[in-house]
Amino acid sequence: MKKSLTRVGALAAASLLALSACAQPPSETTSSPAPGGSESASAATGGESTGEKFKACMVSDSGGFDDKSFNETSYKGLLKAKEELGIEIGQIESNAENEFAGNIESQVKAGCDLVVTVGFLLAEATEAAAKLYPDVDFAIVDYSSFEGVDNAKGLMFNAAEPAFLAGYAAAAMSETGKVGTFGGAKIPTVTIFMDGFEQGVKYYNEAKGKDVQVLGWSVDKQDGQFIAGNNGFNDVPGGKNTSNTLLAQGADVIMPVAGPSGQGALQLAKESGGKLKVVWVDTDGYVSVPDFKDVILTSVEKAMDVAVFDAVKASMEDNFSSEMYVGTLENEGVRLSPFHDFESKVPAELGTELEDVKAKIIAGEIKIQSPMS
Repeated sequence: MKKSLTRVGALAAASLLALSACAQPPSETTSSPAPGGSESASAATGGESTGEKFKACMVSDSGGFDDKSFNETSYKGLLKAKEELGIEIGQIESNAENEFAGNIESQVKAGCDLVVTVGFLLAEATEAAAKLYPDVDFAIVDYSSFEGVDNAKGLMFNAAEPAFLAGYAAAAMSETGKVGTFGGAKIPTVTIFMDGFEQGVKYYNEAKGKDVQVLGWSVDKQDGQFIAGNNGFNDVPGGKNTSNTLLAQGADVIMPVAGPSGQGALQLAKESGGKLKVVWVDTDGYVSVPDFKDVILTSVEKAMDVAVFDAVKASMEDNFSSEMYVGTLENEGVRLSPFHDFESKVPAELGTELEDVKAKIIAGEIKIQSPMS
């Protein structure tokens, strides 16, 4: 085994104090098994790896592993690694931001060779842990690599590219001439979707001589509509209320970028009697939230499961590096989902146009502006 578990154990006690200086650990770390499975969280076992098998672990953000979004998709990559690579795994769900540092610490103490953290908000705690544990590899979904930290890898996704396609499609399918978007919080990994979406609508307008309006976001102002409060990613009623505001303003296609809260938009669309369609994000909503598949026009996907699997495999094979991974349309790390049930309602020429736009994005002929791109 490439990692020094003895060294990890020796550093554990000292790191508890150091990590707490960066982020307050929970008074009681909460562990939970993955949804639908029997795999126990490694923090619950309290044991260290025997060294006979490589062990990869994951720490979620507050959305949990059943969020129908980026935590769940990332976790699928860990499960795939367990099945195909024969490794041991561990996982722990976070209920609040003040649990991040303690939950990462628990995975290191459990003997994990690689710890994958999920989400932009875990960046500070992940960087601190990586610096304290040079013999453990770390990967973080939706954040860049850390400067000068050789054992931590960022897994990023240029979501602005497929979101541009979604904006074009939304504009083409709108009957009111208004489409909308909103976020769970104003953070870069949310606004990158909104940037691409608005610019895709504008590109459609220029190409077709139309004037479809975008409600909820302005690329120029870098400001728009977000769920009020501090729980924007876990507030389904808030997502529904925000969607209703956009619907009342005339939007008939809405893209929520809000994790589980986005299900509020799906609920509203289901109740709207066909007045509202939804563009889902992070995963193919037709598959992840099948109860609402009849109102999902398409989805902006990020192949987080593939990126996580590749990071696990590289760490296991001693090929891990801190070089940041970026998923793009070109490398199929991001994509626009099929229209599924809406396929028969989509004009034939729209599919051809989207393929042409995609090719121009890949070739660099279409430039998408976003601080995160």
